[in-house]
Amino acid sequence: MTDIERPGLEGTVAVRGGRRLSFAEYGAPRGPAIIWMHGTPGGRRQIPLEARAFADARGVRIIGIDRPGIGTSTPYLYPDVADWTRDLAILLDTLAVDTLRLVGLSGGAPYVLAAGAAMPDRVHGVGVLGGVAPTVGPDAAPGGPIQLAVRLAPLIAATRVPLGFGLTQLIRVVRPIAGSFLDLYAAVQPEGDRRLLGRPEFKAMFVDDLLNGSRFQTSAPLADLVLFTRDWGFRLADVGVPVRWWHGDADHIVPFRHGEHVVDRLPDATITAIDGESHLGGLGIAEEVLGTVLGLGPRRPVAATGGS
Repeated sequence: MTDIERPGLEGTVAVRGGRRLSFAEYGAPRGPAIIWMHGTPGGRRQIPLEARAFADARGVRIIGIDRPGIGTSTPYLYPDVADWTRDLAILLDTLAVDTLRLVGLSGGAPYVLAAGAAMPDRVHGVGVLGGVAPTVGPDAAPGGPIQLAVRLAPLIAATRVPLGFGLTQLIRVVRPIAGSFLDLYAAVQPEGDRRLLGRPEFKAMFVDDLLNGSRFQTSAPLADLVLFTRDWGFRLADVGVPVRWWHGDADHIVPFRHGEHVVDRLPDATITAIDGESHLGGLGIAEEVLGTVLGLGPRRPVAATGGS
């Protein structure tokens, strides 16, 4: 399997309520910052090797953040996705990040969109890869596999803690055979995801994230499912920063039409179909994604009109 380097910096930051969020940094410590939000499931090291090499070559600072309940981030269920941005602001201040861009994969999408809505003065742009759409409220997208989570939400919320413990124990059992487990998972996926998971560098990334980034606990995916089935705490129309969205046209987990649905409701957004790719397709075009997101902002104020 491909060798994989450790992050340049890893640690935790104290946030509200005595909790902590863990993070991993790649690239240039003083370069333009890009927050990379992992999918569901995933952790802070779920960042493609191509993205890490891009950061080194272009002097970019990529920061992966563990959501509560993964890695060494304190378990916690936010009242809504928007509330996460209050912890994000503390983490950014602690790491001396003034302005930033964000990229969110799948379940990371609601979090990066929330940052775009809450921090228009700091966020220059957002990139989304096969992102989850709202399930309730005026922005809700109908249908799709996420509706199973909507139906099970009360049960998941009531049993989240014991389920999280069980999931953590399961992952610990799987760790010694992580590579073989990933091969078995890939074997039952659609062609696009199977092809990507068969590439040594992506297999190495996922195994590293499982063995190291997620080693202590794995309850975050359950909190994600609960939050995704609630009102997110903001409207898509509130996301005033530029959003660029990539979505596999054969996505079997988040339908392509969900991406179109969200982009139609965002004030400044475009969607790019990734031909023939499924849910993880965006990970295979990391260089394109990062280059595009870096080109967003800083925004200039609109010039005043009218006579003197």
